[in-house]
Amino acid sequence: MSPHFSFLDWSVVAGYMLVVLAIGAWISRKQSDSRYFFLGGRTIPAWAVACSVIATAISAATFIGVPQVAFEGDLTYLITNLGSVIAAFIIAFLFVPPIYNAGTITIYGYLGQRYGTGAKSAAGIMFLLGRLLSSGARLFMAAIGFAMMLSGDTTQNELIFAVIILGIVGTLYTIFGGIRAVIWTDVLQLFVFTAAALFVLVYLWRIIPASGQDILAALRNSGGVNKLRVVNTSFNISNPFTLWSGLFAMTIVGISTHGVDQDMLQRVMTAKSPLHGGWALISSMILTIPVVLLFLVIGLLLFVFYQRPDLMGAAAPQDIIEDTRRVFPQFVLHHLPTGLRGLTMAGLFASAMSTFDSAITAMASCLIADVYAPWHSRRKGTTASDRDEALPDLQHSRLAVGFMGALLTAFAVGAIYMQESGGQTLIDFALGVMAFALAPLLGVFCAALFTRRGNSRSVYAALGIGIFAVLLLQPYMLPAITGVKIGWTWVWVFVSPVCFLVCLLGAPAKPSKEMPHDARSV
Repeated sequence: MSPHFSFLDWSVVAGYMLVVLAIGAWISRKQSDSRYFFLGGRTIPAWAVACSVIATAISAATFIGVPQVAFEGDLTYLITNLGSVIAAFIIAFLFVPPIYNAGTITIYGYLGQRYGTGAKSAAGIMFLLGRLLSSGARLFMAAIGFAMMLSGDTTQNELIFAVIILGIVGTLYTIFGGIRAVIWTDVLQLFVFTAAALFVLVYLWRIIPASGQDILAALRNSGGVNKLRVVNTSFNISNPFTLWSGLFAMTIVGISTHGVDQDMLQRVMTAKSPLHGGWALISSMILTIPVVLLFLVIGLLLFVFYQRPDLMGAAAPQDIIEDTRRVFPQFVLHHLPTGLRGLTMAGLFASAMSTFDSAITAMASCLIADVYAPWHSRRKGTTASDRDEALPDLQHSRLAVGFMGALLTAFAVGAIYMQESGGQTLIDFALGVMAFALAPLLGVFCAALFTRRGNSRSVYAALGIGIFAVLLLQPYMLPAITGVKIGWTWVWVFVSPVCFLVCLLGAPAKPSKEMPHDARSV
């Protein structure tokens, strides 16, 4: 156990965990069936939906990874949020209304209405694989800080143990309360990790003995590099944080990550109407910007704290940053006072759980509605219009959440080895693996929403070709052969249009017998 973590720190973290579990247990009393478990009765207020989306989007990737980005570089990561805001408006007005009004348990049910249950199941499986990769990466990042809290180090065995602990707690309260527990605990978690980050920022600023003017001057010229740069106008596609990537590529990425991802769009579907859900999404994307900026500024101040002894003087730290992945948790562990250290680690725990709980709920809903229910219906010989009757009871839905929690925890253990062998920054690693599922799914959804073409076979082809194309664009594939590196944001720009065109090659599908539900009855 880490000697830097006091009894008070442990009490803060343990108290937070107990509150989260209590919320899940309290909400579990209102669960009635699988549809309510996954959609929450569509009664969640827009402000709570917005908070939940922000909490999930921030994740441990932001809590640990964004300070690393600013510590190593500058503020250009912030530019990626411009495209995300543009994407939010597109999703709110063009994606949310038809998908919401389809009345299905998951957003891939819309594809079932357009192309048949085979396409729905294929999209659901695609999402499951992609979400296991990306959310596994995020849980691994949270384990870095948690492992340091537990033992003071981040060896592989300690990271694995931390992943398992986080996975168990996150799975337990999600099993109790379903999507409602996810959303209301996300509201709490958003305030916890934002408050923790604000306290750290203020404390960092106060312990750096230099004046604010001297700090800004040092950041503007740090070895010939301006670490305060926000806009990079270069046309280098290997850099995902340029102006052109932020405006163009990130718009496509944002539409994909928030428009065709069950994890993100599921809570939008719990709002009272498409209008409420759409505006919750837009406001969440706008409010994410100051939260991201908060963590970037922490990274800049950590750079001054650790890398500018000329400014720190006698207050210069004695510990050395050997691994920039650890820069924020290392500072928390070695330099924050008792109590604030515990609050910050609780914030890290909150950022991890806000991503983990929503991921396993979304994956369980896909497993039940998009994979199990169609298979069970075919096995029983029921008609397409009866498929909703094949949904299992609430107990089986909770078992599906538990299964997905265990599976995601296992993938997070695998991510420990993947990231170490790849040598990428944590942010690049976490966001890059999302492309395998979401870039092809974006092409398929655009074909379904905006054209009359496509069928189940062209959906299969588009998804398969999309996975292969993303694989080819990984750093160790074509870029390694050609010497041309491609930033993770630009992968979507190349892959999604290809998948869209492939899906259009199919002749128009016959109208599905899966008739849309009245959204008000869900």
